[in-house]
Amino acid sequence: MPDGHAAAAALPKWDLRDLYPAPDSAELAADLRRAEQAAGAFTAAHAGKLAGASGAALADALAEFERIDEILGRVMSYAQLMFAGDGTDPVIGSFYQSMTERVTAISSDLIFFSLELNRIDEAVLEQKLADPALARWRPWLRDLRVFRAHQLSDDLEKLLHEKEVTGRSAWSRLFDETIAGLRVPLLGEDLTVSAALNKLSDTDRAVREGAAHAIGEVFARNARLFALITNTLAKDKEIVDTWRHYPRPASSRNRSNMVEDEVVDALVSAVTSDFPRLSHRYYALKAKWLGLEKLQHWDRNAPLPEDGDRRVTWPEARDQVLAAYAAFSPELGEVGRRFFDAPWIDAELREGKSGGAFAHPTVPSVHPYLLVNFHGRTRDVMTLAHELGHGVHQILAARQGYLMSSTPLTLAETASVFGEMLTFRALLDAETDPARRRIMLVGKVEDMLNTVVRQIAFYQFEQRLHDERRHGEITADKIGEIWMKVQAESLGPAFEFLPEYNVFWAYVPHFVHSPFYVYAYAFGDCLVNALYAVFQGGHPGFQQKYLDMLRAGGTRRHKELLAPFGLDASDPAFWRRGLDVISGFIDELEALG
Repeated sequence: MPDGHAAAAALPKWDLRDLYPAPDSAELAADLRRAEQAAGAFTAAHAGKLAGASGAALADALAEFERIDEILGRVMSYAQLMFAGDGTDPVIGSFYQSMTERVTAISSDLIFFSLELNRIDEAVLEQKLADPALARWRPWLRDLRVFRAHQLSDDLEKLLHEKEVTGRSAWSRLFDETIAGLRVPLLGEDLTVSAALNKLSDTDRAVREGAAHAIGEVFARNARLFALITNTLAKDKEIVDTWRHYPRPASSRNRSNMVEDEVVDALVSAVTSDFPRLSHRYYALKAKWLGLEKLQHWDRNAPLPEDGDRRVTWPEARDQVLAAYAAFSPELGEVGRRFFDAPWIDAELREGKSGGAFAHPTVPSVHPYLLVNFHGRTRDVMTLAHELGHGVHQILAARQGYLMSSTPLTLAETASVFGEMLTFRALLDAETDPARRRIMLVGKVEDMLNTVVRQIAFYQFEQRLHDERRHGEITADKIGEIWMKVQAESLGPAFEFLPEYNVFWAYVPHFVHSPFYVYAYAFGDCLVNALYAVFQGGHPGFQQKYLDMLRAGGTRRHKELLAPFGLDASDPAFWRRGLDVISGFIDELEALG
């Protein structure tokens, strides 16, 4: 299945034994027993007593809560990574479900804690925070209380928590297993969905077209199932959001991202108004370069005719990314190298493995793991740079502890997109061939359009879908209509979309796993563009401030994190600055003809 140079050398595969030796290991069983006993003891010791506890006592309780929660996080990280490694193995699937059920049952004993903390009066909590021991936990308590107005009674919260294993998580597992099990017949092979999607960027237009038709046929045959999953999850979200009094479907995501609805609205508005200046203008250029009157959806990521589709080996990709990281900051490069020196990356192409790419932080007491599917293309180098950015961020933030190391999604993309930009700039600066520089600029513009324009279009698709679902169940055809309309608006008149494209919404995992997640990519890209412009302008002490920003984890909000760089995401000009970077690249390509 691997192609080109990617197959010439063995690609790395992660080793999960740093988490647990095996699914049936004594260590894992002991952790579950320990967590179960500790959770029961924690409830007995603290339930109903938090309001009257001193600041020091609350600090001790929080430390114990974090310790128990980290054990459960370690177990679930292991189960999730096992499942990502092979979602088709029924034994692994059973293990994943069993761990989900066991961890959910144990954590039910802990639900009272956050609910009871949120019921403490603001003035009383402030008095307790005067104690230095509790003051350390102020950022976590601040973020917890964002949800204060939306929490339900203890019994309802516990019911929702325990039913998660037969609700949202069960439907998510069905989606994952279905995608992992699908095979796309193409050129005499039965390809995984990931491998078939990769063919959509093949140099041969006939291969791209064949892949597009084959993918469309496979997803069309399964459209009813994907529509059922989508409808069920959207209705489930509506029910919960109604009970919690969220004003609109995206509001709960914005709260968890610690960003105001208005800031997200400003981002979406800025990108949408720039569709003509960005994607519409670029794809008109691309149609001309390809010699086509109209582009089809399989041309969106097509290489240019002069692009030799130069292959990249894994060692080359590793060295390119690490060199770019180290040139910016030796410390950043040193932390990044740890992922390659140890078996923390899974880059193999194999059946059953999760498609796409991700970085899983696991828990601070272990280390993150990266999953990529390395086909040996230049785009794969950028993907590696992206995921390594996540991994480095997660390691640097780990010192904040399990509860405060993770960042909101809007800021979680900062290090990843910045890592991509560092790598791209290093490669572009080293390239002396004008034709190759043009090809690299095209690749970067397409990546940025995929990150900004496409993700905002995805977000708008979700908005319209969830709004439509509130009027009743939506057919697969209707979902396809919503999808096609958003695609036409965002990509522009250079495209002619065939009816088969109306099922391509079905393969996007974010719609299932993390509703309304996708705008975080655009948020991160525009933020990094603005941040990188500050770096290029010679901002004093930039590298140290940047590393301090990553080390902060979830302890600071976006206003606090960006202030040292003179940036403010609530200012409409902030988003314009980020979008201007993309437009500037398109200007350069336009000038080249």
